[in-house]
Amino acid sequence: MTGHRVLDWLLDSDPSVRWQVLRDLTDAPAEEVRAERARVAAEGWGARLLALQGDDGQWDGGTFFPVPYDGSETGQPWTATTYTLVLLRDLGLDPDSEEARRAVAKVRRNSRWEEGGQRFFEGEVEPCINGKALALGAYFGENVDGIVRRLLGEQLADGGWNCEAERGSVRSSFATTINVLEGLLEHERATGGTPESVAARRRGEEYLLERTLLRRKSTGELVDPDWLRFSYPTRWFYDALRGLDYFREACLRNAGCPDARLAEAVDLVRSKRQPDGTWLLENTHPGRVHFAMEEGDGRPSRWNTLRALRVLRWYDGGPGLSGPTPPAAAAGV
Repeated sequence: MTGHRVLDWLLDSDPSVRWQVLRDLTDAPAEEVRAERARVAAEGWGARLLALQGDDGQWDGGTFFPVPYDGSETGQPWTATTYTLVLLRDLGLDPDSEEARRAVAKVRRNSRWEEGGQRFFEGEVEPCINGKALALGAYFGENVDGIVRRLLGEQLADGGWNCEAERGSVRSSFATTINVLEGLLEHERATGGTPESVAARRRGEEYLLERTLLRRKSTGELVDPDWLRFSYPTRWFYDALRGLDYFREACLRNAGCPDARLAEAVDLVRSKRQPDGTWLLENTHPGRVHFAMEEGDGRPSRWNTLRALRVLRWYDGGPGLSGPTPPAAAAGV
């Protein structure tokens, strides 16, 4: 496909993809972007997810896990309240829409964490989960300052976070760290944050940057080959494209971006562009889902293509649709 054909292919999709394409890859007027975004609540994947919320305010009967769930099925189920809300946020459901307000009010009243019975927007004890609860609460206009305070107290000496810290780990995890960073960034976007939370977020970013988003600081070895494969939805997992998309979002708020230490991960994204200009879906995380949004691993992915193109457009300071850009021409290298 040419650049224009890729754009047409992306726009021939669900409203949740279309509005983000208009916002991130075109010069569409803000009014057009808003109008397309408003359709997320009324049609397509967003409307389907909203319709699946139970009268008890939960999706699939539970907060983090569905009810019933006995652990015997393949993978982790992604149909309970937490990951459904994560997906609605990813789709860009307008938090000020009547549909969003109604759904979130039900969650606020009814949803309790399985770990200790805490209210949903109070969070629980695991920082990876609390990063998601923080992002969701901030996005949907809930008070999640208590989660922020807890996460700031759990930041490890190397700058990141790890859900295994309560079991003695003193080294941070890329996966936990990216979930917390996304939550802190969303909270900062919603409230301005505090000097302490902004400083903690920047220390967490430095943890990833010191490792070029991919490697061990001690040896320079690749931490996990799975991080070279791009999934969507990402769920709680980390990969290089998720890391880059976070830094793109963060740099919309910060001067001095992009950082040169992102170059290896950006070159990886470039290398995965297919001859037709798309990116493939890779490494789908197994587990129960409400419905499929893509055709499966090894097939062209609108979500990965959108995310890759907007990362390259930001990093290169250009439209990002015409074809591969030589690494030497990339900004910040």
